[in-house]
Order: sequence, then C-alpha cells, then structure tokens
Amino acid sequence: MPILEAQHITKTYKIGERKIDVLKNISLKIEAGEVVAIVGSSGSGKSTLISMLSGLDQPTRGRIFVESQDITDKTEDELAPLRNRTIGFVFQSFHLVPSLTAMENITFPAELNGDPQAYAKAEALLRRVGIWERADNFPHQLSGGEKQRVAICRALINQPSIIFADEPTGNLDSANSTEILNLLFELHREKESTLVLVTHNMEIARMADRVVPLQDGEIVGEQVFQPVKDAPTFASV
Repeated sequence: MPILEAQHITKTYKIGERKIDVLKNISLKIEAGEVVAIVGSSGSGKSTLISMLSGLDQPTRGRIFVESQDITDKTEDELAPLRNRTIGFVFQSFHLVPSLTAMENITFPAELNGDPQAYAKAEALLRRVGIWERADNFPHQLSGGEKQRVAICRALINQPSIIFADEPTGNLDSANSTEILNLLFELHREKESTLVLVTHNMEIARMADRVVPLQDGEIVGEQVFQPVKDAPTFASV
C-alpha cells in the first residue's frame, strides 16, 4: 500500500459569488521511502496539495489516506497526534516559535508525545546539522540557514515516516540553499523517510525519484527518474 494517497481530490474556495477550483480531481500515490517533487508556477496549487496530503486542510471532494488510514473527515483533535507522530514539516518561512530557544523549538513536538529522550534526541540532531553551539539561541539570534537547520531538526525529532518540505530554500541565499538541500536529502536517506518536496526549481526537482508537475490545479504529466542510490549532492542552487 502507498504511504500517501489522494483519490480524486478537489479543493474549491468561494470568493463572493465566485467559486475557484485550486485543485481539480487530483489522484496521486506516493510510496514509502520515495522522494517526490511537486513542481509548478506560483498559483498552480502546489502548497494547497501538500496541505491536503498532510491533513493541514481538507479537500472539498475526494479522499486522503496516510499509511492506509482515511484522514479526510477527521477532526483537528484526531489529526494532531497523527501529524505529530507520522509527519514532519519544513516550511519556507521556518515557523519557529520566537519565544523558545533552538533546543526548545526542537524538543517541543517530542515533549507533546511524552518522550523522555526528547533532549538527547534534539542534541544529537543539532550536532548532526552542525549547530549544537546555537542550542540556547532564540530564533532572532540565528541566521536564515541556522533557522532552517533548527526547523529540520524539529521535523525529524519524532522520527516521522513522511517529511513535507514546502520551498525549504525560498528564503535562503544560494550557499545556504545548497547546504540545506544536501542536508535534507542526506537525512532522508539516513532515516529512510518519505520526502515530499515542493519547489519551482527543476534542478532541485530532478534529484527526486519522481516529479509531479501541477498546472492550474491539475497534474499535467509525471517524470520518473532512476532512484538515487547515494544522497545526491547539490553543487549550487
């Protein structure tokens, strides 16, 4: 069974008397361990699609399955523990809590699960991404690249089976973008997780196992590549 599946999903927004279909009858299956890049221009529906797949939003029509479990009609209270246990998020704008240190931002999801090893796991992740010395810094004291490293650690703290990365380098310069992408792919391979990456950059997308292009809310054809045996290396982005 696929780890993620969308069955004929449509997302419609109403603006005044107008109805706008942001997603139109999309069906998609993603296998465990796969790297899938969702690509398209601004307004194509990329971020809306991963919001549906991750349970952050509900489709107007259609069904969403995560690990064979239908999440379409679940309440927020039912979805929250599932997302915290199964899914990790890395966003373009970092979404760190400004009043928490880097360490506290990372341990927070694990503490919600009652994990007594939260601190030890966070320390190991911070050391792995090379910013252990920043553990006690607040977000405003971190560079953009450091903030995204913290966000990656937070996404991985509960060892999720699926990681969603929505334009994770959108707010970073070229050098930091390259380092963050290399890190994401390396950690994906190490943790054997599924990685769903939203990007407008085809050079990045081509490092995925599969590219799903969106145009005006519809899948317009897929590209499948040979799986990369070793973590790909981005020379520059």
